[in-house]
Amino acid sequence: MSNILLLEDDISLIDGLHYSLKKNGFYVDIARTVEEAKKYLCKIEKYDLLILDVTLPDGTGFDVCENVRKQNKQIPIIFLTASDEEVNIIRGLDCGGDDYVTKPFKLGELCSRIRALLRRAGVSSQDKTNVLECGDISIDLLSCRVVLNRRTLELTNAEYRLLCLLVRNANRIVSRDIILNDLWDSTGNFVDDNTLSVYIRRLREKVEIDASHPQHLITIRGFGYQWKEVQV
Repeated sequence: MSNILLLEDDISLIDGLHYSLKKNGFYVDIARTVEEAKKYLCKIEKYDLLILDVTLPDGTGFDVCENVRKQNKQIPIIFLTASDEEVNIIRGLDCGGDDYVTKPFKLGELCSRIRALLRRAGVSSQDKTNVLECGDISIDLLSCRVVLNRRTLELTNAEYRLLCLLVRNANRIVSRDIILNDLWDSTGNFVDDNTLSVYIRRLREKVEIDASHPQHLITIRGFGYQWKEVQV
């Protein structure tokens, strides 16, 4: 059974979430404030995934996420937000979030996203002895450390998983549908193109010397994306 920490201050929403998550086989601890969440997060190794509301009485889920990433960069984090504006999506991704769900949402959708993130995290942990190398990039799958042209990259969990998918398929076109299906959910129903575009743009800013003239992460218009191998 996977352990989840839910940080949410809306009592009516908490009841429905707690019931649905337990019914789907998750064990859930609940915090209603940032201060209360800190007490649980002293034992962060206990949890497999965090669900963070953005707006809280004594702070934001963004603040909690940033603090968590200083301790454990790879624990999956989902934001609950009342706004789907791009600025909020970008802020959530920049501070280390992996996904976001806009209120109101269907509980089945949230559970599917949770399972998808846990599945992807499980794939990463199973492949512990491998190093993925392609030209000037090296990815240590044990430590989740990425070195590009002798420079260590600081990536969010989602950026790391996206990069691994592209590098594994280096010099081949990976369609947007394949990326959405592989990284989030087998049906691809719960992530829109706008979110993927944000991930791609942020990743490109980190891997390219000039993001306006990419050498590695190439857009193939009408098809998807391609990681081009660049020799050292």
